[in-house]
Amino acid sequence: MKIVIAPDSFKGSASSSDIATWIESGIHSVIPNCETIKIAIGDGGEGSLDAVLQAGFTAHSAEVSGPLGNPVTALIAIKGNTAFIEMAQASGLSQLPDGKKDALNATSFGTGQLILAAIDKGATKIILAIGGTATTDAGAGALQALGAKLFDASGAEVAPGGAALINCVSIDTSALDPRLAKVSFTLASDVTNPLLGSQGAAHVFSPQKGAAPEQVEILEESLSHFASLVGGQFATAPGAGAAGGFGFMAYAFLNAEARSGIDLILDLVEFDSKIAGADAIITGEGRFDSQSVQGKAPWGILQRAAKLSIPTYLVCGDADTHHASGYVGIHTLTSIESDIDKCITNPAHLVAKLGASIAKLLQ
Repeated sequence: MKIVIAPDSFKGSASSSDIATWIESGIHSVIPNCETIKIAIGDGGEGSLDAVLQAGFTAHSAEVSGPLGNPVTALIAIKGNTAFIEMAQASGLSQLPDGKKDALNATSFGTGQLILAAIDKGATKIILAIGGTATTDAGAGALQALGAKLFDASGAEVAPGGAALINCVSIDTSALDPRLAKVSFTLASDVTNPLLGSQGAAHVFSPQKGAAPEQVEILEESLSHFASLVGGQFATAPGAGAAGGFGFMAYAFLNAEARSGIDLILDLVEFDSKIAGADAIITGEGRFDSQSVQGKAPWGILQRAAKLSIPTYLVCGDADTHHASGYVGIHTLTSIESDIDKCITNPAHLVAKLGASIAKLLQ
């Protein structure tokens, strides 16, 4: 019997690789001779870098600025002339000093530094996985790192962060790194939100980054002002609001194209060839709900498995089963441990138990 184990990370609890290892141990406790193939998976958010590193990419470190100017050691992944950058490595919520959120002032400057580091390594194709950021600065910080100048009325450069963009009166791109023109950029994201409005970066995502209601309005006004300076139709493009508006900057200044995050990752890890001949696939994530079916990792995997008629099992911390049609079975940690905190802080034995229960069903 061949079982492919391809879960996403359980955010705030365990990595994709850890979850896969624990599922595997549960399977082998029931079917010792079972062939198991573990595939680390991400859908464009945190954990995506780990997935591509296990698929033949090589890690390179860079010292960059974190979301509040704090020093951060971030990784990029390179294979041939292709670089994979996980924006959260430099500008993510996980990189905030002491975890303190600051939606008004967080900057994407460090992500721009990672782009330059990738180009320094010879990359001519850059994939930007843009989930999990602490920023709502429309990518302005990254643009500054790449050489652009954003000036206020006095001729000084504007301060970092989305709120300060209201003070910007001009954008000078004459000093942008000329190598950018020879690089193709792809956004790995399943966010389709525009930059502005009720479904935009400020209103939908900045509260998750610490913005109070009045701060949401400050950010909305600043982003709108910045978009008016840039001009064009980029603000309304699907995905412009991704990563606090980083998608907007990437469209407007990097000529980026967007692709489904999970589909891009699955192609990079050669998922289809690895699942050929499998008797079952086990996937999962921390919480499965209505957002999961909008292109999250377990849903993307289900679609690939369905094309080959491979039964797929879902393992997660908790699940809204109203949205989980298509899976042969749905197995949750909360079904065997009602204390959610214990599920989050000590998931290993619980995940192994679920792996064993699936193995018993497959015997």
